[in-house]
Amino acid sequence: MYLLLSTSKGLLVYQRTQNGWHYHQEAFVGLPVSMVMIDQRDNSWWVALAHKHWGQKLHLSQDQGKNWREIAAPVYPKGAEVKKGVPASLKLIWALAHGGADQPDYVYVGTEPGGLFRSTDGGNSFALVESLWNHPSRPRHWFGGGRDFAGIHSIIVDPRDSQHLYVAVSCAGVFESRNGGESWTARNKGLRADYLPDPYVEVGHDPHLLLACRSQPDILWQQNHCGIFRSVNGGQDWQDVTDKQGLANYGFTLAIDHDNPDRAWVIPAESDRIRIAVDQALCVCRTEDGGHSWQALRHGLPQQQAFDIVYRHALDIQGSTLAFGTTTGNVYVSEDWGDHWFCLNHNLATVNAVKLVRNGE
Repeated sequence: MYLLLSTSKGLLVYQRTQNGWHYHQEAFVGLPVSMVMIDQRDNSWWVALAHKHWGQKLHLSQDQGKNWREIAAPVYPKGAEVKKGVPASLKLIWALAHGGADQPDYVYVGTEPGGLFRSTDGGNSFALVESLWNHPSRPRHWFGGGRDFAGIHSIIVDPRDSQHLYVAVSCAGVFESRNGGESWTARNKGLRADYLPDPYVEVGHDPHLLLACRSQPDILWQQNHCGIFRSVNGGQDWQDVTDKQGLANYGFTLAIDHDNPDRAWVIPAESDRIRIAVDQALCVCRTEDGGHSWQALRHGLPQQQAFDIVYRHALDIQGSTLAFGTTTGNVYVSEDWGDHWFCLNHNLATVNAVKLVRNGE
């Protein structure tokens, strides 16, 4: 198994062998790697770089990180505007996703300021999905949360039907397409936006991460700015599964068991104003019953003076193995569903994204 860490100082790769975890290789040393994707169709590795000087870059490896080639990053079409008088230009590549098994050359990219791009030729070219960009809600009701503009950070392609798509936008909410992106419908019923005059608006919500269970894709989870929400009917309705009396509430990241749709993990933070581990004690919360109850998992995690938080893409799961990286450069691994953790490294730069992949996948 490989563990890929996208950090603000490069892409680092660890490997699990019979003798445990070992440092394996590195790429883009010293450069900010913002996102990583494993394309399960051909085992290729994709990374996005967020150069402060050169802007956003895409790179592709077809030999598990030994060699890389640059892919031209998406470009907003001439005349596209975030709002009237504000030209749209690529600020961040925030999500990467591959198409379905029947779409071998499809790749999706989610960006700030709120653009979804699609390639139908393996990344040789990208085109803005105009139907979502031109959604009537976008000019007035999409807005930036912690960033200047709205951004697409989650893209889901239904494994049963490649024409069935979801995206999550901060701040706007969840949108669904059943016709390959030709049209989109907001799917935010049951969500709550406490920061707005009307918390139950159709558009204006702030999902931090959206995931679908691969074995039962109608079951969706999201870690939201205002709690944790779950849908059992493909986003038609959302239920608040926040732990009202416990820790599982505010946070950014989320992992789900793709074989057991009732099992999920979150890593809570103090609040949207105080973004550190709750009580300065790092904790992972797990539910086994669809969010009806949550258990705090602390074994092996620091319980004093822990200022760690975990970004939305910096937790991943593969089988019974979970791994996450923090803003303070600590990386933790569990090989028993989160019951016990050990620190793999505590000297890294900020971890932006984490990906676990079995060897050869």
